[in-house]
Amino acid sequence: MIAVNRSINYPITQLPNYQIPPSVFPVILAGFTAFLNLYATQPLLPLLMRVFKATHFAVSLTVTASTIGVAIAAPVVGRLADLIGRKRVIVGSAFVVTVATPLAATWSTLPQFIAWRFVQGLATPGVFGIAIAYVHDEWPTSHVGRAMAAYVSGTVSGGFCGRALVALVASSYDWHTAFAALAVANLLAATLLAFLLPIETRKAAARSPDHGQSIARLIRNPQLIGTNAVGFCVLFMQVAMFSYVTFHLSAAPYFLSTAALGWLFVVYLFGAGVIPVAARWIDVRGH
Repeated sequence: MIAVNRSINYPITQLPNYQIPPSVFPVILAGFTAFLNLYATQPLLPLLMRVFKATHFAVSLTVTASTIGVAIAAPVVGRLADLIGRKRVIVGSAFVVTVATPLAATWSTLPQFIAWRFVQGLATPGVFGIAIAYVHDEWPTSHVGRAMAAYVSGTVSGGFCGRALVALVASSYDWHTAFAALAVANLLAATLLAFLLPIETRKAAARSPDHGQSIARLIRNPQLIGTNAVGFCVLFMQVAMFSYVTFHLSAAPYFLSTAALGWLFVVYLFGAGVIPVAARWIDVRGH
């Protein structure tokens, strides 16, 4: 009889079908970078009304312009990432946002400021949209939910930090200085992303002659339409509420300062606590 030693520990890398998931920190950083700028003007809206002597609608365009830029660029950056690589698009877009941010701070008229906010929006999908595809390509299926949770935690943290930073700096100086400080934060985040985000292991896809047909198929996909509807409804309510509430709380009887309006967005951080729990449910129970 041959005795079998069951205490032998084989290296996990030699086990069949086992894949060690990458570190999630660069993905968190990508989410942080993407949402650092997108809604940064929300706590500044009452201040911008006073500075530019503009209406509620006019200063709200500083939020709307960036979101319109996102909607226009999002369908394009996916194909670009297929052609030149995901990391190149993520890092390149992060640096474009970094350049647009101090340029937005140099203008003295509201239309010019809105135009640069639109440019920021155009570059933003190259970070957050492609980061989602990057996660689904690079992580094993059993860990995608947790990786996506880490990414969303980064978006939550970036959204809070961008708003809080500009509000605190603008309350002590002005909105120009606030955006200069935001540009420094962007530069640091983009640089870290360039060094820490691993190059994707999947090769960029070759140019497909039926790219237009594939987009048409996606538009007709009912599951994708339903998913987009969920995202639309969530952001429709969230962006509108957080933009409107700053006007409301800066007026009588509250008279909150710009800094206080920035701290209002600390409620975002509660989402960071919920996300890891939801991620485990996704990996176990499915979407």
